[in-house]
Amino acid sequence: MSLDEFDRYPLLFGPSPIHPLDRLSRHLGGARIWAKREDCNSGLAFGGNKTRKLEYLLADALARGADTLVSIGGVQSNHTRQVAAVAARAGLKAVLVQESWVDWPDAVNDKVGNILLSRVMGADVRLAPDGFGIGVKESWQRALEEVRSGGGVPYAIPAGASDHPLGGLGFANWAYEVQQQERELGIFFDTVVVCSVTGSTQAGMIAGFAGQDRPRRVLGIDASAKLDETRAQVEKIARDTAGRIGLGRDLRDDEITVLPGWAGDRYGIPIQSTLDAIRLTGRLEGMIIDPVYEGKSMAALIDLVRTRDIPADANVLYAHLGGQPALNAYHTLFS
Repeated sequence: MSLDEFDRYPLLFGPSPIHPLDRLSRHLGGARIWAKREDCNSGLAFGGNKTRKLEYLLADALARGADTLVSIGGVQSNHTRQVAAVAARAGLKAVLVQESWVDWPDAVNDKVGNILLSRVMGADVRLAPDGFGIGVKESWQRALEEVRSGGGVPYAIPAGASDHPLGGLGFANWAYEVQQQERELGIFFDTVVVCSVTGSTQAGMIAGFAGQDRPRRVLGIDASAKLDETRAQVEKIARDTAGRIGLGRDLRDDEITVLPGWAGDRYGIPIQSTLDAIRLTGRLEGMIIDPVYEGKSMAALIDLVRTRDIPADANVLYAHLGGQPALNAYHTLFS
């Protein structure tokens, strides 16, 4: 099948905007940096990268007669917030299992930010004590069974909408969207920088770009602090997605790059380079990024440009995935 043959429930305004970060580029004195803004891609609860993936999963859920989207993430999950928004748009129920993925000692962590927005949108939010992990979780299975036993028809959406047969399609389409925007802008982005945890955002990009004529680097920045697990997840989803969209060849190992060094010791805990990147990007560009994902991928971009691992003549596309609502739970770091 080609990507166009998959059913899709439109949720986006259109292509997410791309704009240059000229002050940041001048400050770093190297490559020219642009941002593609998944935080500006829809009217659904501040948008974000998962909305693009959920276009495909929602179409499948409706085709299967589901009445309840059941998903899982951490307490401050950007993904579950977007699932709540998508369910509201489609007239479905949402059950969200919010596990204790991040050991963050803040009294309002489970009351503000993403989880607050999910409650505003009417989701059934269920706190669970389980720690970080992106596989099949007992708490999630229990929620699915409770919907069934209550007479509902659940549709299971894994963490990050990632480990799902359709999880990579949204960002395979993103890759084609970038190609069209390059034609309009008269530019080629030879390097793409994106945060990776559950894997399908980067995986979809890899599969989508692999079918294009000009080679480019897709640099995934690990924010899980579990590099081997993240890379394995990206590789599995990328290869599966490439097959689904009819790439017609095997992905090469050198097309799958996940870099360590900016995650810190634990998922969801910002380190000094994270905070420095958030402040620098805010003060130079007025662009707000978050402490869990974008702050870490931006820290990596800054270092890679400064060290010339990203060459001075490169055009870099930074994928802004839209995690800003989580900043509320980290307010003490910016007092």
